[in-house]
Amino acid sequence: MSILVDDDTRVVVQGITGGEGKFHTEQMIDYGTNVVAGAVPGRGGQTVAGVPVYDTVERAAEAEDADASVIFVPPAFAADAIFEALDAPIDLAVAITEGVPTQDMAAVNAAVSDSETTLVGPNCPGVITPGAGKLGILPGNIFEPGNVGLVSRSGTLTYQVVSNLTDRGLGQSTAVGIGGDPIIGTSFVDAIELFEADPDTDAIVMCGEIGGEDEERAAAFIDDHVDTPVAGFIAGRTAPPGKRMGHAGAIVSGSGTGTAQSKIDALGEAGVPVGDTPAEVAAIVADF
Repeated sequence: MSILVDDDTRVVVQGITGGEGKFHTEQMIDYGTNVVAGAVPGRGGQTVAGVPVYDTVERAAEAEDADASVIFVPPAFAADAIFEALDAPIDLAVAITEGVPTQDMAAVNAAVSDSETTLVGPNCPGVITPGAGKLGILPGNIFEPGNVGLVSRSGTLTYQVVSNLTDRGLGQSTAVGIGGDPIIGTSFVDAIELFEADPDTDAIVMCGEIGGEDEERAAAFIDDHVDTPVAGFIAGRTAPPGKRMGHAGAIVSGSGTGTAQSKIDALGEAGVPVGDTPAEVAAIVADF
C-alpha cells in the first residue's frame, strides 16, 4: 500500500500551459502518473502533452474523474489555485509554488481545515509513491518501491536520503515533501500518522531542519502514538540564531526551541535515533 498517491490517482495539473507546468507534466506522464487533465482559466479546449485542458478544476474533475491536483502557478495566484481545488472538491492538492505570501497561506489553511481536501505544500517537491505515480518535481529515477515511508521539509534532503536508502536496497512506500514555509498544509504529524496506519510501511524516516516547532511536536506524537520505527535527520546544526537558512521557515528565534539541538533532543527522548548524515540515516533504517 501507500499514502496519498497510488495507481488509481487521477491528476489534474493547475497551470499546465506554463513552462514549468508543461515540463513537469511531461515528466510525470513519463513516470507513469495518470495525468488526466489540466486546468487554466481561459485555456479550456486546448491540449498539452496530449492532456485536455479545462477552464476550471471543477470541470476537469467532473469530466475526467480527477481526484488530485498539482499546482504550478506563480506565487500571486497560488492561493486562488488552492481555493479552486478545495471548491472542486479535490481529495489531494499538492502546491509546488515557492514564495506564496504568508498572509495568503493563513487564509488558505483556515479553509483547508474545513474542507475535504488534503493540502501538501506549498514550496515543496511533491509526493511520490514509487512505481505508481508522482505529483510534483521529484526525480523518479532515484526511488524504488518498498516499505520505508519518508517525510521531509527539504526537497534536497529528500533526494539525498532516498538515494542512500535505495543504494542499500531499502525501497520506499511513499515519500512526502511537506515544504519549508512557515505555514504549510500537511505537517510531520499528519504524514507520520498516515504512515503509522499504512500496513505496508515498516519504517519511517523524518527529515527536519531548524526553525519552528513541528519536529518537536512530531516527537511528542511519535512517543505517544507511533509503533513503527522512526529514524530522523535534522539539518542546520551550525546555523547562527536569527539568520534564515534556505527555507522561509528555517529561522531560529533564540527562544530555546527551533534549534537543531532542541529537535534532536526531542526526538531522542521519543526513542527516535537521529543520524548525523543522510548515509547514517539509511544505516539506521537498515538496522531496524
